[in-house]
Amino acid sequence: MINFEEELKKFHPSLEVEDAEDAIYHQDLTDLADMLVKKIMGTESKSKEEQ
Repeated sequence: MINFEEELKKFHPSLEVEDAEDAIYHQDLTDLADMLVKKIMGTESKSKEEQ
């Protein structure tokens, strides 16, 4: 049988939407597309400097 008092003691409320958004957006999640864009932008700026 479920002991509701014990379960209530274990309960942790979930993050609010704004807090969850902040937690998600402040993580550095660089993916392959981000790395390719950085690489392309880096080569373009280097070629402009050489001219």
